[in-house]
Amino acid sequence: MANMHKHPVRGLRGIDGELWSEFEAATKAMGSDRSATLKEYMEWFTGRSDDAPERPPAGPWSKPSE
Repeated sequence: MANMHKHPVRGLRGIDGELWSEFEAATKAMGSDRSATLKEYMEWFTGRSDDAPERPPAGPWSKPSE
């Protein structure tokens, strides 16, 4: 079929729009995208990988700690 994805679409709930936008900007700054970064984190978190995802340097999306 023409519009069938190779992988099923997974939804994430409870993530506000601002966080989602900041995450997208941070992944782009790292030369990646949200899906690839989330997959990398999930593989590390479940023990499939020993390599934790690299965190981007502070940028316009980051906010100072209070």
